[in-house]
Amino acid sequence: MRAVVCERYGSPEVLHLVDVAKPIPAAHGVLIQVRATTVSSGDWRVRSLEVPAGFGLITRLVFGFSKPRQPILGSELAGVVEAVGGEVSRFKVGDPVVAFSDTAMGCHAEYVCLQEDGLLALKPSNLSFSEAAALCFGGTTALAFLRKAKVQPGERVLINGASGSVGTAAVQLARHLGAEVIGVCSEANLELVRSLGAGQVIDYQQTDFSQNGDTYDVIIDTAGTAPFARSRGCLRPGGRLVLVQAGLAAMLRSIWQTFSSDKTVIAGPVSVRAGLGQLAELAEAGVYKPVIDRHYPLDQIVAAHRYVDSGRKKGNVVITLDPQC
Repeated sequence: MRAVVCERYGSPEVLHLVDVAKPIPAAHGVLIQVRATTVSSGDWRVRSLEVPAGFGLITRLVFGFSKPRQPILGSELAGVVEAVGGEVSRFKVGDPVVAFSDTAMGCHAEYVCLQEDGLLALKPSNLSFSEAAALCFGGTTALAFLRKAKVQPGERVLINGASGSVGTAAVQLARHLGAEVIGVCSEANLELVRSLGAGQVIDYQQTDFSQNGDTYDVIIDTAGTAPFARSRGCLRPGGRLVLVQAGLAAMLRSIWQTFSSDKTVIAGPVSVRAGLGQLAELAEAGVYKPVIDRHYPLDQIVAAHRYVDSGRKKGNVVITLDPQC
């Protein structure tokens, strides 16, 4: 089968297509023919080692010190079950599915084996394979942080970086939770963010949300540009600042900032394990739909990585392995 491998850290040009052995499912394994996958910011970070300050050594220890331990990147997919192990009971051959492999990666290939009790669910019937492939990375991250912030109906939630993969998911999911959503993005993405359910949209190039006199119950910073020093003045008493992107120092400071103020700073890793099933249900109900910016075929994955590297993507970049998906 064909797969894209990353055998050393570096620019998009380190990626190349190779032929590798097709995997065989174990007793509790599911073999999936991949119809579509994505290039996420997670793939960019693993490939380039451009990670938040303080996490360079940790990233090498987790993913491989001198080169990626798992050379096939990609953490989410949509496809069709081609074979199942003898002990599998949740899925059958022919089932359309979505899956999130998280840090195990491996989705930039024509076939992937995953355990049936992993982050694997039936594909929402109202999503194409391309749309479903983008369900997981931004959606599970946004959902986990919204849960951790305990967003309540009627609260004012500002989402800084509302046009990216996590941001577009957070706007839709916060709105579903009954929050009043304010999105912050560039002028080019104002209408997109408004169409997702934001009641107010701020062009960060024209207005500084922290200086316009408004206050918020929750600020979700997906862009890494709204630290506590900038955000605390516009957080209401009892407000929560969620740092989706945070360096090690910011994570450590968050403990003292929470202890020494009437605000809560939430930073650090979150568990996404419980999110995929709920996201699939919300997508089936028409509440949540991943935003797709561009599609690339598998053999143009270098170009896809270049585009993600540019920082200009809106929502998700999808890699198609089936032209009809």
